Amino acid sequence: MPSEPTPADPARQRTGDAALRPLHRQEPQDPTTTELLGRIALGDEDAFSRLYDGTAPLLFGLIRRVVRDVAMSEEVLQEVFVEVWRQATRFDAHRGTARGWLCTIAHRRAVDTVRSSEAARRRDSEEGLLQMDQQVVDVQEEGIMRVESQRVRTAMGELTSPQAEAIRLAYFGGYSQREVAALLDIPVGTAKTRIRDGMIVLRDRLGVTS
Repeated sequence: MPSEPTPADPARQRTGDAALRPLHRQEPQDPTTTELLGRIALGDEDAFSRLYDGTAPLLFGLIRRVVRDVAMSEEVLQEVFVEVWRQATRFDAHRGTARGWLCTIAHRRAVDTVRSSEAARRRDSEEGLLQMDQQVVDVQEEGIMRVESQRVRTAMGELTSPQAEAIRLAYFGGYSQREVAALLDIPVGTAKTRIRDGMIVLRDRLGVTS
């Protein structure tokens, strides 16, 4: 008798069918920001370039909102990526997202830049005012020193003992305000105050104008 056909094995059948279907290759996915940071931590320059291209517009926008100035914002952006290159090993995915980490660095750099710029402006302004004030004081003091010594000695009698002591050391002894403070064992601010107040009295008594 003819033998009955053996039923096909389902597993073999599926394998055979799969072999007959065309293979569909999956396109490689772009690495995530986290993955790029991991590669950068290993010194991968290509990963750094890809990270820059992918995140620079976002970070620049954030920086410019804080800094305002375009040229300064561009400088800050470069500083941010220098820091990213150097500090990539410090990124911890368990503590936050990669983009959040980048934005934190950018914001901190932008704020620091604004604060530094404002401090520099204040410092320049204060120095300018100090120079102007010092020029006025120098003119006044020069006028006082030109007055005959007898009148100066008489006017000195109008000063308090601390004022007279500080004036003698500063203008007749040639000591700086810090040296006057050290010699009298008083704070520099106190020495400055005594000298300033003493000069005001002398100016009034001697009729010296700026």
